[in-house]
Amino acid sequence: MLGSALGVVGLMNVQYALKDNEIYILEVNPRASRTVPFVSKATGRPLASIAALCMVGKTLKEQNITEEISPKFYSVKEAILPFLKFPGVDPILGPEMRSTGEVMGIDRDFAIAFAKSQIGAGQTLPQSGRVFVSVRDQDKARILPAISELIDMGFAVVATRGTKRYLEENGLESEVVNKVLEGRPHIVDAMKNGEIDLVFNTTEGAKALIDSKDIRRTALLHRIPYYTTVAGALAVTRAIRALRDHILRVAPLQSYAKASGTV
Repeated sequence: MLGSALGVVGLMNVQYALKDNEIYILEVNPRASRTVPFVSKATGRPLASIAALCMVGKTLKEQNITEEISPKFYSVKEAILPFLKFPGVDPILGPEMRSTGEVMGIDRDFAIAFAKSQIGAGQTLPQSGRVFVSVRDQDKARILPAISELIDMGFAVVATRGTKRYLEENGLESEVVNKVLEGRPHIVDAMKNGEIDLVFNTTEGAKALIDSKDIRRTALLHRIPYYTTVAGALAVTRAIRALRDHILRVAPLQSYAKASGTV
């Protein structure tokens, strides 16, 4: 609808924002974005070439291009964020564009594809150790499968008091640790001492975001994998399990597209 209304022929970049379950359009640009090479690799279709031919008058039908694309592999994009280069900056995201690049993980197994994306972004996913968990109330039930899986793999769990209480009510053991405002020794001390290998931390509200700034910054400086959504926590848990159970496989990019019949 946007393309037709604006008379765009070729590629178009749209930026959306989601707030309170409402979708907003921030901007629309008739240009190629850096998502184009990602989607081209993920689908096996050279979108830039297809768009260029459209711009000189060759229709999608004439190019035999349809919307029916069903890749038989998974493609995961991870943003590269330069927070480490700026001392004191809170590594939190907002509506502004802050990533300076992206990496891509591809595999026929989603968990391995996600693991590849994290490795490509410079993260070292732990195979064992201690995971710190502090999540908002509405995320507590949804985080249980990830915590249960990590415990099954031999991880120890460290949690703030509210999260610890909920985990134990659901049969999952954990150690308690102070929030920064509750006094030392607290979670940031444990992270600096090398006692934490993975962090799951979801927050809500301005005060909670401010209170968790030190955790985010410490995780960044000490290169501790840090996930701020339940979806991220579940994905990295699956990735850790896959890395423990499988050897990473590599294959030419073209082999994935050929297997899906897109090239």
